[in-house]
Amino acid sequence: MTSIHDYLQTYFDADGVDLTPMAALFELIELQKNDYFLKMDQYTTRLGFIHEGLLRFYAYNEDGSKEVTQWIANQGMFVTDLSSFVFDAPSRWHIQALSDVKIYVIRRADYRRLDEIITDWATIETRFIAKCFVHLENRVFQQLSMSAEEKYVSLLQYMPEIFNQAPLQYIASMLGMTPETLSRLRRKRVSGGK
Repeated sequence: MTSIHDYLQTYFDADGVDLTPMAALFELIELQKNDYFLKMDQYTTRLGFIHEGLLRFYAYNEDGSKEVTQWIANQGMFVTDLSSFVFDAPSRWHIQALSDVKIYVIRRADYRRLDEIITDWATIETRFIAKCFVHLENRVFQQLSMSAEEKYVSLLQYMPEIFNQAPLQYIASMLGMTPETLSRLRRKRVSGGK
């Protein structure tokens, strides 16, 4: 089992800066399957880091007739509605547990005082945010440029465990395809078809 300290050192690429004071500010909480970490239109003061389990980010389309899965987060990923956490805006997403979840949580007030207790926090945080932005850019480009099959194969390589833990309709929604298309692609891959 990796400690929150080890996760933070890896994720924040702290270049020798000890993040023990930051790790001490996180609290481990547990969510049961189907519990919400955050609901749409609520305000959040929590940033979470998944230790175990899956959380689904979703919202509804404009007319409210369809759920759209924005992302499924798994172990080792940060979760929050960033707009709500940083700018105190209503959440745009529901964040719901797809399994039992253990998640480390830091409160916004504690996060905002990290520059007082961590050497070079501004530089560390800027690098981390830049890495997150690059990840987001890559994801947007993949959504726009890849075929359905390429998206499926890419996710299968990046997060293979979610295919055994998350309902296929959520994965399909996240990939921007119908559940039928995803099922066809899975059958094709299992049968070795081209």
